[in-house]
Amino acid sequence: MTGTTSRVQMLGGPALFVLLWSTGFVGAKYGLPYAEPFTFLSLRLGVAAALLGVLAVALRSAGMASRPQYGRASVAGLLLHGGYLGGVFYGISLGVPAGVAAVIVSLQPVLTAVLAARVLGERPTARQWLGLALGVGGVVLVVGPGIAAAGSAEPLPVAGLVTCLVALASGTLGTVYQKRHGDRIPLLWGTAVQYAAAAAVLLAVAVATEDMSIRWTGEFVAALVWLVLVLSIGAVLLLLLLLRRGTAAGVSSLYYLVPVATAVEAYLLFGERVSGLSFVGIGVTALGVALVVLPPRKR
Repeated sequence: MTGTTSRVQMLGGPALFVLLWSTGFVGAKYGLPYAEPFTFLSLRLGVAAALLGVLAVALRSAGMASRPQYGRASVAGLLLHGGYLGGVFYGISLGVPAGVAAVIVSLQPVLTAVLAARVLGERPTARQWLGLALGVGGVVLVVGPGIAAAGSAEPLPVAGLVTCLVALASGTLGTVYQKRHGDRIPLLWGTAVQYAAAAAVLLAVAVATEDMSIRWTGEFVAALVWLVLVLSIGAVLLLLLLLRRGTAAGVSSLYYLVPVATAVEAYLLFGERVSGLSFVGIGVTALGVALVVLPPRKR
């Protein structure tokens, strides 16, 4: 019983992360009609940085010990938040369906496993490689019908697809970089620095490419509050904690479940149809993630 109980407890954090992170697509759907992507993201990350700074002061959290820690936190922030979120948001704003973006970035666990093997010395087992492959297949089954329908309606924007590939590369590099350097950086102050660095760069891009107008509707404010508190603070802090406890490839495999959870949420909230093939994909994806993140049974 003890082994079974510990396995259930181990799944609690990952399951909560997937649930929280998947709501980001819902928040983007509500907020993007009222603000351009880089303006929206720079505001979101700037507010999150300020709130985390206040929280760190209130809790008297350990501060940054040296200039190199500021530099490493900034690099991680530019990759994990600036490049990843900026690429996804901009791609969707150019007309890439959320399902297509999800499939592209769902390659991240496989790329992370390959890169982590070379950089961190993490060697996935044959079972974990099988799980990574099943994860990709499951995601395709979940969002495939929607992608086919979108593709038949109009061609996908090339620029949007390129930005999604940029998001994929940034998320992969950021995950491995955070795993390698993040354990020695204070969690709250380090994350605040990550956000501040990403917000500064995204703000510069917004100034150069957007008119930075925002329509402060109730839906936009609700989306902003949700994305700041639930995603940028709750989900990201949980992600960084998971990276401290697990392997880069194992934690990254959780991203397979995000489009699955998003599809279910879209069905419940917006009445978007989920095909029978998609339900098969949900099962395949869940099996794949389980093969990656669950430790083998002790004999």
